[in-house]
Amino acid sequence: MHNFINIVNILGRILAFDYGTKRTGIAITDELQIIASGLTTVDTKKIFSFLTTYLQQENVELFIVGEPKQMNNKHSESEQFIKIFIEKLKSTFPKIEVKRIDERFTSKMAFQSMIEGGLKKKKRQNKALIDEISATIILQTYLEQK
Repeated sequence: MHNFINIVNILGRILAFDYGTKRTGIAITDELQIIASGLTTVDTKKIFSFLTTYLQQENVELFIVGEPKQMNNKHSESEQFIKIFIEKLKSTFPKIEVKRIDERFTSKMAFQSMIEGGLKKKKRQNKALIDEISATIILQTYLEQK
């Protein structure tokens, strides 16, 4: 049992982003990096102040950033903004590694999971909730590939 407690103290959480120019969905793992959960959606202009505060309270060892691709496997137009975001992530939090995960179908999957979860139409129109669920799917995808 003693070794188990030491492992928990060593592992940091993994934070995933569904980056958007207006809003960014954020998901987080538990300390054992097993379960992905939606954390919040943040106004993108406020993302770094949110992260600075959050990282003072939580041990995060890895950032996962969604990589939007088109069906032909080329990057979508938003990739140029995501690259700027990633560079700022790396320079602001240099000790935390950044990895990318294909996010091609996450918005559709998020919307579908809302329907299957029985959310009413009004809730399904909440784009911030879709962004948070998309970030969770990105993180879950990473955990499954790991």
